Amino acid sequence: MTSEMPISPSRATTLSTNLSSVLTRIASALPTPSSFPPPRLVAVSKLKPANDILALHSPPHSHLHFGENYAQELLEKAAILPREIRWHFIGALQTNKCRPLAEQVPNLWCVESVDAAKKADQLQKGREALCQRREEYDEGILPPLRVFVQVNTSGEAEKSGVEPEDAAALCRHVREKCPRLRLQGLMTIGAIARSRGVAEGKENEDFVTLREVRDRVAGELGVAEEELELSMGMSEDFESAISCGSNEVRVGSTIFGERPAKKDAKVKDDVDEGKE
Repeated sequence: MTSEMPISPSRATTLSTNLSSVLTRIASALPTPSSFPPPRLVAVSKLKPANDILALHSPPHSHLHFGENYAQELLEKAAILPREIRWHFIGALQTNKCRPLAEQVPNLWCVESVDAAKKADQLQKGREALCQRREEYDEGILPPLRVFVQVNTSGEAEKSGVEPEDAAALCRHVREKCPRLRLQGLMTIGAIARSRGVAEGKENEDFVTLREVRDRVAGELGVAEEELELSMGMSEDFESAISCGSNEVRVGSTIFGERPAKKDAKVKDDVDEGKE
């Protein structure tokens, strides 16, 4: 499939430069000295063609972690891109899309937007079905599907996520009732206005809240705080998130550029290699 997917050399250069710049900024945002590894970078490729993803997955970067917001788009891209890619689903997830997503994408590495027990249950059922099918065909054992519990730290009605006080119960449900899932940590989408309004040297209120929720959840579950990751920070605020202890940042437009309207997006671009 990928051999039939040409990559524009000039586009590949642009993407590589952008990714290198983000990686440099991530390294610069780390506290000095730091005993922790740099945060995982999820390159958010929603509404961008698979060609772009393949360009970044290819040497010299060989980037692995890519994020998608729409279940159908992820399913289509995963079917035509290398299995080595580690897919993250980061968008609002409908309950009826959970099982197909977990069942049809073996290299789905993580679902970051779990905000209800019924969604976790459907992901569990999908992963269980996939594991049973692989065992029947002797295709090897899959590791548990990682999930983040999404927390609404900003109190915005339009944002998904559980209320901070409800996070521990959902985390416990994942750990105790969903053996094919692994609780990776907690995720939030901070309010952009807060990110833009944070004064230099100050911490974003949403990121502080998520860190405090993580600490409380760890205490209630009886696990070490460092066992639960924090997924927070996007293109406009990932450096601020890192300063607050983020283990993973999700960066899209800074790497891929402005996104097209959804109606104009293509899963795969037809590139004439001779014409730039």
